[in-house]
Amino acid sequence: MNEQLTAEHFLPHVDRIFRVKDGRHGLVLKKVELGPPEPDPAVRRSFTLIFTGPPGDVLPEGLYGFDVDAGPTLGFYIIPIYTPVRGRQDYQAVFN
Repeated sequence: MNEQLTAEHFLPHVDRIFRVKDGRHGLVLKKVELGPPEPDPAVRRSFTLIFTGPPGDVLPEGLYGFDVDAGPTLGFYIIPIYTPVRGRQDYQAVFN
């Protein structure tokens, strides 16, 4: 996909599994959070993706390709984040 990714690209994939290409991790997209509106309509509105995964085997911070269940292959930078709930590990991807 060569076009700039927007929140709208991800909304249809909430609750779907994003599998790391050539890896063992599968993360579920749980939420798409929109940033504040941009005054210039030509500027992409920022957004954050929140994923959940299994605890323990944490995917290190980095740039990954993901195969989306029933969807496209996408590449973006993901970061593990503090997860106070036991039994899962949360991640975020921020798009400015």
